[in-house]
Amino acid sequence: MAKDPSGFGSTRSPRTLRGLWDDFRHLTTSSPSRFAVLVFASLVLLFTGLLSLPAATTSGQSAPLVDAVFMAVSTICVTGLTTVDVATFFSPLGKVFIFIGVNIGGMGVLTLASILGLVISKRLGLRAKLIAASDSNPLRTHGGPVNEGQTVRLGEVGQLLRTVALSTLLIELILAILLYPSLIFAGIAPLDALWQAPFYAAMAFTNTGFTPNPGGLVPFADDYFLLTVLMAGVFLGSIGFPVIYALWKNVWHIRLWPLHTKLTLITTVALFFAGAAAFLVLEYNNPATFGSMNAGDTTFQAFFLSAMTRSGGFSVVEIGDLYGSSLIVGSMLMFVGGGSASTAGGIKVTTLAVLALAVLSEAKGRPSVQAFGRRIPSDVQRVALSVVAWGATIVALSTITVAQISQEPVSDVLFDVISAFGTVGLSTGLTASAPEAAQYVLAATIFMGRIGTVTLAAAVAATSRSQLYSLPVERPIVG
Repeated sequence: MAKDPSGFGSTRSPRTLRGLWDDFRHLTTSSPSRFAVLVFASLVLLFTGLLSLPAATTSGQSAPLVDAVFMAVSTICVTGLTTVDVATFFSPLGKVFIFIGVNIGGMGVLTLASILGLVISKRLGLRAKLIAASDSNPLRTHGGPVNEGQTVRLGEVGQLLRTVALSTLLIELILAILLYPSLIFAGIAPLDALWQAPFYAAMAFTNTGFTPNPGGLVPFADDYFLLTVLMAGVFLGSIGFPVIYALWKNVWHIRLWPLHTKLTLITTVALFFAGAAAFLVLEYNNPATFGSMNAGDTTFQAFFLSAMTRSGGFSVVEIGDLYGSSLIVGSMLMFVGGGSASTAGGIKVTTLAVLALAVLSEAKGRPSVQAFGRRIPSDVQRVALSVVAWGATIVALSTITVAQISQEPVSDVLFDVISAFGTVGLSTGLTASAPEAAQYVLAATIFMGRIGTVTLAAAVAATSRSQLYSLPVERPIVG
């Protein structure tokens, strides 16, 4: 038996290290969702420290704790809400930290870890595939037989991870190349545009919405090419990596698209046009927003606002100038958000689609929920309902708390709270001016919006068990 240098007995370091490794491996494989929460929280702490560095601010002084915490949460959770002006408050180093953070948060912690593992080991074991699969689909949290089809099967996880890495790099590169000339034409120095273009590209694809220049998008309000490129980046980021993977495999064969891809694209496009129509009708005579524009400008800006309220976070008009009715429409779009396993937030468009199909099937008296010749199993419907209930609970509690602390109008509070929950980044101006206690509540809302719904979905899916008996039926009165 080996002795330690002091001679008091055997050393237990190897066993201790092995035990720690076993505990870590058990944590990551037994509950990927719990592991994701732990890693996201660790990243928030890390970036809080980085953004607190004096070198990260233009003043050369450490950022106040509330600003550092809020910006770290908003960065890692790809939200875009701010308590400070990113363009003037943070130094170039601080903007680099934000750029790195949004790309980490956009790809997903478990996905990024799996990509690194794939690069290092050149292969993925079953456990690694389960971890990666749970990041792209919370319902796939365990191994074993699966009766229903999966959007991404375990055998395709490696290809999906490669698609995530390549699509992120390629899409952001193309967006940056397209944005660079517009920044030059807007009067930005060529060297500044050289780093602002990839910054804007990352903010668009990750659906974050931070802007590196003073004034945000106001200097580009009439540059419809730049705004269209940003909308395209937001759209590609919001549909989700499984959809990008499916389109890459069968771009010209719609019949081969998985049900998830069809539901995501159809619901996304429908909400895009419905939101634009609503904003067009509600804001066309608002002198502070669309009232002074011609028909063409009003239509384009309505579509841009619709795209950004889904999760993009960029804005040309002042959100606080919108009518209350438009704020409600924007809140509804933000609550839904983008596609599952995407850089967008919210309850996700597939959740809305599944619940809508369930209501339609019930109205038609169908024994099961069906779409495009496929049956949607009851556990998916149960998860969708749980996610909506969880999201509504978070929004309600946060709205009550922030409204009580800030004593601001409920319409403004509700909009900013849903923007936080949906990781959108649009604000009526309340977030930056709210008391510190309210800002901490909003930061917690961002974290729960980004992590909570996925964790809940995974937990609900993991508790699904086969029941070999049925209890007596009793029907309570509903409605």
